[in-house]
Amino acid sequence: MSQGLSNACKGGGGESDVLCDIVYSFLPATWAPVIAGLIAIVLIMAIALILRKVAHRLITRVVRRASSGTGSSIAGRLRGRQTVQPEGLDAVAAERRRQRAETIGSVLRPVASIVIVGTAALTVLERLSVPIAPLLTSVGIVGVAVGFGAQELVKDFIAGMFMLLEDQYGVGDVIDVGAAVGAPTSGTVEAVTLRITRVRDVDGRVWYIRNGTITRVGNESQGWSRATVDVPVAYTADVPAVRELLSQVTDEIWEDPEYRDIVIVEEPQVWGIEQISDTAIVFRISAKTIPSCQAQVAREIRLRVKAALDRASITIAG
Repeated sequence: MSQGLSNACKGGGGESDVLCDIVYSFLPATWAPVIAGLIAIVLIMAIALILRKVAHRLITRVVRRASSGTGSSIAGRLRGRQTVQPEGLDAVAAERRRQRAETIGSVLRPVASIVIVGTAALTVLERLSVPIAPLLTSVGIVGVAVGFGAQELVKDFIAGMFMLLEDQYGVGDVIDVGAAVGAPTSGTVEAVTLRITRVRDVDGRVWYIRNGTITRVGNESQGWSRATVDVPVAYTADVPAVRELLSQVTDEIWEDPEYRDIVIVEEPQVWGIEQISDTAIVFRISAKTIPSCQAQVAREIRLRVKAALDRASITIAG
């Protein structure tokens, strides 16, 4: 051990020589190499810990800027401390951006720690005259063996990394992953890791899906959703009058402060006649909503359409 510490004073280049000269000037020649080696190792580990701390702080700062969305924008710098609470789709996008940034940050921090601390450990071993070439060769062989034996695990991790970077889905999203688990599966994402995605379906059943088995994803919670309501009326109904009545309903819900720019993000529209038969004429109403709120808006539109048709004595066709 003492021989290794003595070599630690000799094998580090110019810095170690200067350190050795300083220690030799204060201590006897018997103890100087050992003390200088210990100091060199402590300095290496201290520098590694400082670099690790700096890397974590930089990652945290980048994550914070990415989650706020104002890190590089001129408007964000001009606003300073003034913050504006986003609404509607902006609020959803802001929350999604925050979740994605924090997830990527939680992946980058341990990677930075492993790289920095691992490099420092190898440097210390080299200073202690421990041959690291056989160690690196052994690690490489083990890595190849593990790679062949754990191809599915590596596939899951790579798929999970790309999934996070591309923001395919996140916690709280309603997704459809097709037949990834042997049968069509859809539900709400409860947890996302580099290896698995946990989804709870409408029956309360929890599915643990390996990321490497997901070949396609249908995300119902990204950007916006659309609520569509079909209103069938009798074939003999007055088409202009029905259309005007439905337009009044859409105007009414658009002017409702509980829905406008909070749940509904664009003015609802009456698209007109969607279907026609010998017994009924079907009108379609469309409303763009924030993600996953289309069912709520559709139910409210149906309720108001029913009340308006009753007031106008217009019969809904079977």
